[in-house]
Amino acid sequence: MTKLNCWEYFNCGKETGGANTKKSGVCPASTSIANTGINNGVRAGRSCWTVEGTLCNKSIQGEIEEKLLECINCSFFKVVDGEENRAFVLLNEKLIKKR
Repeated sequence: MTKLNCWEYFNCGKETGGANTKKSGVCPASTSIANTGINNGVRAGRSCWTVEGTLCNKSIQGEIEEKLLECINCSFFKVVDGEENRAFVLLNEKLIKKR
């Protein structure tokens, strides 16, 4: 089973080299190397809720604390949680220590 990253799931085209990057810029989830491998994702592709400045519901999201409540109701968040089951990582320990 192929596990999708957020940019694949939403087909936003904002990943590095994506179709919409010239118009809208690159999504920070697709460049966040600190999250590589979390929930079996590429960069923060399966932990986008931990990255500030991602596009959700057609608006740029702020800090993690502000966006997390919205993210837990996101269909992609629920897919990742279900696919990863007990191995699901909500927050990367390295990111928590930085804050």
